[in-house]
Amino acid sequence: MRPSSDHSDIKRNPDDIRIFFVSLGCDKNLVDSSQMMGLLSSRGYVMSDDEDEADIIIINSCCFIGDAKQESIDTIIEAGRKKQEGRIRGIIVCGCLAQRYADEIMKIMPETDVIVGTTAIDSIAEAVEEAAQGIRARHTESIDRYSYMQGMARPLGMPHSSYLKIAEGCNKNCTYCVIPKVRGHYRSVPAEDLIKDAKRLAEAGVKELVLVAQETTVYGTDLYGRRSLHLLLEKLCRIEGIEWIRLMYCYPEEIYDELIDCIGKEPKICHYLDMPIQHCSDRILRLMGRKTEKKELVDKIKKLRSRIPDIALRTTLISGFPGETEEEHRELLDFVRSMRFERLGDFPYSREEDTAAFSMEGQVHHATKKRRHREIMETQQEIAFQKAGELCGREMSVMIEGRIPEDDIYIGRTYMDAPEVDGYVFVSSGGRELLSGDIVTVKIEAAEGYDLKGELIWK
Repeated sequence: MRPSSDHSDIKRNPDDIRIFFVSLGCDKNLVDSSQMMGLLSSRGYVMSDDEDEADIIIINSCCFIGDAKQESIDTIIEAGRKKQEGRIRGIIVCGCLAQRYADEIMKIMPETDVIVGTTAIDSIAEAVEEAAQGIRARHTESIDRYSYMQGMARPLGMPHSSYLKIAEGCNKNCTYCVIPKVRGHYRSVPAEDLIKDAKRLAEAGVKELVLVAQETTVYGTDLYGRRSLHLLLEKLCRIEGIEWIRLMYCYPEEIYDELIDCIGKEPKICHYLDMPIQHCSDRILRLMGRKTEKKELVDKIKKLRSRIPDIALRTTLISGFPGETEEEHRELLDFVRSMRFERLGDFPYSREEDTAAFSMEGQVHHATKKRRHREIMETQQEIAFQKAGELCGREMSVMIEGRIPEDDIYIGRTYMDAPEVDGYVFVSSGGRELLSGDIVTVKIEAAEGYDLKGELIWK
């Protein structure tokens, strides 16, 4: 059942409770945080940018891999110290860690007042009231519940760029991944809700929409009976004020011809595609529960580059998956060299309970995983630096993100760079004043590692 959008029965904040948000993990979590903040603001609560001035700390947690889990736990413990010292009144833990380990958190982390699961974020105002009163409570729902709150999204971080989460959950059931157990099966957000939120974001000054989900490419299959991402994109492109639209988390086997055509023909859609492949060995891909083979990956990459010649491809890999041999690791290194991805991230395999890979034979030693990860990244670094150098002399559109006043240099991104994960362009403006969100033409003059330097071209 979809939550009601009628908030009139909720009392306003009587005590001027100030709330500080900590959003950990992925960008999907950040969207949930923005929706919760929007709901709380609509009910009279005050968001604080200063942790030391807050009454309530809300931690939107992550548990995707071991490091993320530990970061979430450490954040709860640190907030607990503030509570013991009387510096805050309450702690609320939301997100994947809260959903997955609700019983354990309530039992062994008594500093936590309220748990809010991944599909209960619309109860966040009630949770704040409970935490303020010192009431221990738990708000968890079925992981397959629809919890998108249309009309509550608000831009966080850079006001000119915003994530738009188009679906929740995942049906892929990769053997290394716990997401289906904490986020449920795949549920698309209705297109009309997304269009309304995108228009609201545009009215608030957002110029770039970054579409995210556990998987964006099967958008609409549950609602409309067919893959409908290209239809959604066409509607988003018609929104006045939106200049760039960027696609993340496109599974290679689901990238279809109508989508490729849409990316190629719509000028607002960045020629950038985030396509996680995880490996190239057919045997390892089968062990991972992935739906592609190496030849299909090669063919899909060739098709994308043939149909959209200037496309920037980003991918992610996993090093040291259970059973991975040195030969298969070298095969992956050769694949990285031959495919020459513009952007690539690699992660050492993280062994997570409640996943099929957890009990697989052939667990790779930690030191071996780290060494393989390092070799992948060193190989990609050389490719990325070469590709950056090839951009010298080109004129490129750059979205300005900020300024380094002491150097009188502006910072921006090209269409090839997603926020927070890719590189930057350092722009000399020749004294012209620029604003965050401006899209300007820059001549690239130098490459320094992953980043570029350029001069503003006056037009």
